[in-house]
Amino acid sequence: MTATLDRPAPAATGGGLGNVLTDSVTLTGRSLAHWVRNPATLIASLAFNIVMVLMFAFLFGGAMAVPDGGSYREFLMPGMFAMTMIFGISMTTIAISTDVERGVTDRFRSMPMAPAAILIGRAVADMLFAVVTLVVMMLVGLAIGWRANGSVGATLGAMGLILLLRFALIWVGIFLGLVMRGQEAVAGVQTLEFPLGFLSNAFVAPSTMPGWLGAIAEWNPLSSTVTATRVLFGNPGWGGDSWVVANASLMAVVWPLVILAVFLPLAVRRYASLSD
Repeated sequence: MTATLDRPAPAATGGGLGNVLTDSVTLTGRSLAHWVRNPATLIASLAFNIVMVLMFAFLFGGAMAVPDGGSYREFLMPGMFAMTMIFGISMTTIAISTDVERGVTDRFRSMPMAPAAILIGRAVADMLFAVVTLVVMMLVGLAIGWRANGSVGATLGAMGLILLLRFALIWVGIFLGLVMRGQEAVAGVQTLEFPLGFLSNAFVAPSTMPGWLGAIAEWNPLSSTVTATRVLFGNPGWGGDSWVVANASLMAVVWPLVILAVFLPLAVRRYASLSD
């Protein structure tokens, strides 16, 4: 005599656009709730950015030559806005790396939820914090004398370019968080953040650098965003004769799209192979 045992049906995979959206909202809420309960990381990030502004505005500003004798603080702030987006990479990387290291990501993968929602939820939460960061930085800029002299539409366009860069960099952070662990993740991100941030036109004219180094600075994606936003904000900035400087507004869109095209698929593939 044989007995037939009923096997439990496999858990739902969470497929479908509706499930992806629902699960993404849930996981975005998880990140926001975590920040509310443990705000120290966010406060430290905002404080670091504010201190950077105050240091450059009040300590180093007197030694900086501004193009055409313009306001140094108006020159400074577009570079600082973009720099804060660069420094946001570490927060994304560490959060992803911590979830993987503690087994949280494996638990999510074993649950009946859309796999894409785990990464989307992280990206949306970090974008919300990027918006908050940008608003805070703009308020700090206004407090020290920065002004957006362009139209309302141009100002919103500049903000859009800054946030587009941040969205692309989020996927760099997600990929690095999936690849690296612990202190390795922190060191790896800092190795990326500081050269990418300072080897640009944010604070120093590329024309003052050695030729090869100035070319690298001009082709830095951050430089295109800074140049384009300075124009849109109506703030002073460096000139230049190279193609990338002349087409900074175009490259401020192209560079983030290229970064997304590279790192979003890499992050998705790396996430899919975590259990291999």
